[in-house]
Amino acid sequence: MLNSVFMNLLGRESLIAADNTWGLLGVMCLAVAFSIFLEQKYKWASKISGAIIALIIAMILANVGIIPTSSVLYDDIVWGVIVPMGIPLLLLQCNLSRIWKDTGRMLIVWIIGAVGTTVGAFIAYFLLRAPFGDASGLAKVASMMTGSYIGGGVNFAAMASQYAAGEDLTAAATVADNLLMAIYFFVLIAFASFKFFRKHYKHPHIDEVESGTKTADESVTQAAAFWSRKDISLKDIAVNIAYAVAIVWLAQIVSGFFAGIVPENPSPFMDFVGKFFGSQYVWITTFSVIVATCFHKQVEKMHGSQEIGTYLIYLFLFVIGVPANIMTVVTKSPLLLVLTAIMVCVNMLFCFFGAKLFKCDLEDAIIASNANIGGPTTAAGMAISQGWTKLVGPAMLVGVLGYVVGNYLGTIVGIVLGA
Repeated sequence: MLNSVFMNLLGRESLIAADNTWGLLGVMCLAVAFSIFLEQKYKWASKISGAIIALIIAMILANVGIIPTSSVLYDDIVWGVIVPMGIPLLLLQCNLSRIWKDTGRMLIVWIIGAVGTTVGAFIAYFLLRAPFGDASGLAKVASMMTGSYIGGGVNFAAMASQYAAGEDLTAAATVADNLLMAIYFFVLIAFASFKFFRKHYKHPHIDEVESGTKTADESVTQAAAFWSRKDISLKDIAVNIAYAVAIVWLAQIVSGFFAGIVPENPSPFMDFVGKFFGSQYVWITTFSVIVATCFHKQVEKMHGSQEIGTYLIYLFLFVIGVPANIMTVVTKSPLLLVLTAIMVCVNMLFCFFGAKLFKCDLEDAIIASNANIGGPTTAAGMAISQGWTKLVGPAMLVGVLGYVVGNYLGTIVGIVLGA
């Protein structure tokens, strides 16, 4: 919008030059801090989510010409360093031994839902490939959304980085995803009050709340406690950063080895081996889960890993919006909204059918689907908001398991569809 003005005045298309790393870093960090502040301060911002606020801020700043649409900061630092570092920190929650032990029947429903998400990705791809017009781009989005709708934002970031979907397409997918999520959560929680579902499923937690044995105050107190300020020391920061860098370094060594053993004209099997085991994100996930499971006592002492990892992913979400052309997002998002809707609907069908098949509770189906599509924090938040306090822990655990499985299945979907 102001690009021509800045070109005439400054000799470049943006107010801040592409090589002004500190200026761009300052804008990015201020925008992310402002987004987090709004998300935690105001209900309307919480519903939109800090992630989409950061993306919108970046999109506006880039499209009016305040910041450039490409820079070494975006490509080499955020995509190349910050995203890989954020993932192992978030995966420190993935203690598999605890997940198998503590999640009960909800885990069964969650696994069925993860299968449903993957099936939905294939159905959506083949239905929309022709009208979308970009089969490769759609395959990349299907891979990203598979990772996200089994795990969460961390998996979306990993798949977006791995398949280089392009900033316009990634931003359009993010906008479509957030639009759908607003509708999805409303519909999902409404199921808890529908007579049809109450008739065909057991619902002990709903009955407990409605009988008055759980109070709204208790739920609010738990929510406040869950998101309370945590202790963190200089040693915690040092250990977390060193751990993240070491995991990424090791993952790059191992993935490079597997990528290097694939011949020039590989068979379909060797091509799959090279693409799957040659992915650094597959090995970042694998090594992170091994550490979280086998060294859980040491991991419990690493305070601040989730906060640092989440902040790094927010920086990534800002960068997604920077090069996004608003018109491209507007024109691409509607079809991608259909893709995400198909994936979510198939996931819900699998979850509710699986819960019925294995005689699980209605609450298990609702929270398991939420843990698939929204991730651990939204699943736990829904359980807290409804007063289903016994399901808060299992909701977090199955959601965290999605961080692990999401990268594997997202990678497989991308390979199969030719992303």
